[in-house]
Amino acid sequence: MRKTKLLNSEIGTVISQMGHTDSLAIGDCGLPIPMNVKRIDLALIKNLPTFMDTLKSVLLELQIEEVIIATETEEVSPELFLEIKKEIGDVKITFISHEGLKEELKNCRAVIRTGEQTPYANIILKSGVVF
Repeated sequence: MRKTKLLNSEIGTVISQMGHTDSLAIGDCGLPIPMNVKRIDLALIKNLPTFMDTLKSVLLELQIEEVIIATETEEVSPELFLEIKKEIGDVKITFISHEGLKEELKNCRAVIRTGEQTPYANIILKSGVVF
């Protein structure tokens, strides 16, 4: 059994295979996931699991150096945006349009689908290094 806190084997496998600057996305239940990108579907019912619970869990295992967030997130869901900022600390935030974010999903190792139903609860995490 894994010694780390993250128990989901699919997420753990993807993170283990990531290198510097590879990306992993976490999205709400409505985010369209490209057909050629691995889908890790955690959605159970409305808001379970939440976007923030999923983000916090992934960050236990994944070292990040940058996040990509849709500009609309800060505008439409400012409380969620503040929670994200608190969780990621001083990590660089790159803002792009929601349409641009959906395009960037094509470059992700995987997209984790949550049950979240807050508008624009989506993020792309860029892998950093621990040294």
